[in-house]
Amino acid sequence: MKAKETKIAIVTGAGSGIGRAVAVELLRTGWSVALAGRREDKLAESAAEAGASTEAGAAHADAGAPQALCVRTDVSRPGDVDALLAAVRDRFGRLDLLFNNAGTFGPGGVPVEELDYAAWRHVVDTNLNGAFLCAQAAYRQMKEQDPQGGRIINNGSISAHTPRPHSVAYTATKHALTGLTKSLSLDGRPYGIAVGQIDIGNAATDMTERMANGVLQANGQLVPEPVMDVTDVARTVRHMAELPLEANVQFATVMATTMPYVGRG
Repeated sequence: MKAKETKIAIVTGAGSGIGRAVAVELLRTGWSVALAGRREDKLAESAAEAGASTEAGAAHADAGAPQALCVRTDVSRPGDVDALLAAVRDRFGRLDLLFNNAGTFGPGGVPVEELDYAAWRHVVDTNLNGAFLCAQAAYRQMKEQDPQGGRIINNGSISAHTPRPHSVAYTATKHALTGLTKSLSLDGRPYGIAVGQIDIGNAATDMTERMANGVLQANGQLVPEPVMDVTDVARTVRHMAELPLEANVQFATVMATTMPYVGRG
């Protein structure tokens, strides 16, 4: 009986939060994963949490054992993204999944009239330009490889639908990400490239710790918000990733059940 072929994934922003949870989930369930992020030490911590091998030896490749490849990457830099894809090709030979996760909220609670342009650009460069660069590079790889095809999952947000107060840069980039997802999904059809988006609300990470102390609502009140276990997000991403390429979750919303999203405004 032929051994199950190990699938290859890239997870950006894999050093913490949702990216770490997804990378660990994939590694623990048989995927080999290239972990991309700005801090190699944090990427190594994510790989260690999954108990994955980071060695490139032939013995590991022959055994089909999942491997972790840590690549320092600033997704807003085209050269870094090109180097990431080259490292994946050199180690694994192909790419089956890109989880386009790297992102930043930017300066929180800053009214639009006070938002510094440099801060705006940083959020746009990371959340939108970075997602485009990674998707473009993955698209090229998936189109050219044999067998052709693969899957891209973009990390949107509840803010791809409804903003929080004082979040203009983050919200604008997440709305734009939805357009990127739709366009990539359409353009990828002839090549077996499936593209979807997961919109996440209040996963328990370092980024959401502040919610326990109260978050500004549309009515001006500070209200604590519930969170959900980030591993539930990771399992949802894996479900989307492991569908056959003939099927696609175009958009999925995963949120803390009682967060105020449905009643925002």
